[in-house]
Amino acid sequence: MILRKTYLTGMCISGLMLRRRPEVAPPEYPPSELEAGKISLPELGKMFKMQTEEKNVFLKKIFSVGAPVIAIAFAELLIFSGRIKEAAITYTLLLIILSLSIIVSKKLETRKIYQAFILLPILRMVNLSMPIFFESSLYTFVFIYVPMTIPATIISVHQKIPRESKGDLLKKMKIYLPFSILAGLIFAELENLFIQTSPLIPDLSLFNLLKLTIIMIFVIGLTEEFIFRGIIQTRLEEFLGPAGGILLASLLFGLMHSSYGTPYEMAYTFLAGGVLGYFFYRTKSLALVVMIHGFINIFLFGLIPYLGPGLGLI
Repeated sequence: MILRKTYLTGMCISGLMLRRRPEVAPPEYPPSELEAGKISLPELGKMFKMQTEEKNVFLKKIFSVGAPVIAIAFAELLIFSGRIKEAAITYTLLLIILSLSIIVSKKLETRKIYQAFILLPILRMVNLSMPIFFESSLYTFVFIYVPMTIPATIISVHQKIPRESKGDLLKKMKIYLPFSILAGLIFAELENLFIQTSPLIPDLSLFNLLKLTIIMIFVIGLTEEFIFRGIIQTRLEEFLGPAGGILLASLLFGLMHSSYGTPYEMAYTFLAGGVLGYFFYRTKSLALVVMIHGFINIFLFGLIPYLGPGLGLI
């Protein structure tokens, strides 16, 4: 699962937001009191006013999150249809609008959401504008993803997103590592049913496998999971609740794979992103989902193209 390189020279959102509503609840009265007429007209008016305010806050949440998501979906559909120039213009406008919205928005949680969303136009614009430096696209990914760690880190530090304890990570690594390899193989085999990948290394020599592993785990896997799970999902969970956060972050993850040119790949990465999002929600371990993501790519773009499905064992 890589955000495939595309060159210039080369929603039902509301359903996701039903998970979490404002915590202000209208006063409840027993049916007997209503029937007996013990509730005064001012009290009834206050109750209806609170319900109206709750509805207005809910609708504002739909718009504040739904508008940028729809814009991202529109831009990715343009890429899917091969209209790269129009997609670049759309992302440029979205980048400007999100930047201005961060400045003028009075609500802290809305500003945090937009700061998280702004990473996606930046990522896609870097992806679209990257020239060809090397014959192998493997090295090109370094120039796309490494720069993205700068704005992602700035946002993470600014928003004080909690980090995983190194001590806990080292204790769990004996479980995480074999689980990541197995999960990565399963996901890669399933994804191989939808897309036919070419190897990103010339052969399976130790040097090439080491190079592929470093880039797939510590460059691509780390950057994508840091953005989609570590920042975007974390913020959406606070805004929409766990279910809404996981689903919407996964939807964005799937949409950002539009450059593969197949709806099956987008649907699959949406589902795979949902599983990774659930793992992250349950464990709060970015390292776990980074390793799973990395091993998916190692198998998909390294081992499976040479050894075949089942790594040649089937």
